[in-house]
Amino acid sequence: MLRGAALRVTRPRVAVLTAVHAHPHADTDSIVGSVREELPEVSHQAVYDSLRVLTTAGLVRRIQPAGSVARYESRVGDNHHHVVCRSCRAIADVDCAVGSAPCLVASDDHGFSIDEAEVFYWGRCPDCSPPATPDRLRPDPDRT
Repeated sequence: MLRGAALRVTRPRVAVLTAVHAHPHADTDSIVGSVREELPEVSHQAVYDSLRVLTTAGLVRRIQPAGSVARYESRVGDNHHHVVCRSCRAIADVDCAVGSAPCLVASDDHGFSIDEAEVFYWGRCPDCSPPATPDRLRPDPDRT
């Protein structure tokens, strides 16, 4: 992948790329920890530099939900979105709405040539959601 992006192959870059693939949506500190399992001598700066190079080359994607540190993922180039748990901050991938990428057609593009949309859905993950009860399964007449 590095050679295909015309990048020099270095041990830190390979280790960072491997860590991002193994831990989707990981923050920088988690990536540093994972890389140090393979390369104990690697510096924070080498990981930061590798993440910047890999992001610029399009091999990883940097996301940053509101109120969160930057996170990195290896799923690139498909304009997918994310769902974030308000309680535990778990993040999962969400494919773009079905059809012909409607999220790329802005109501007013202000003359921009749009090539990507970034959407975060917020809610509670299954582990943080209260269990379903018969009352929660009935439609709320005030919300219809």
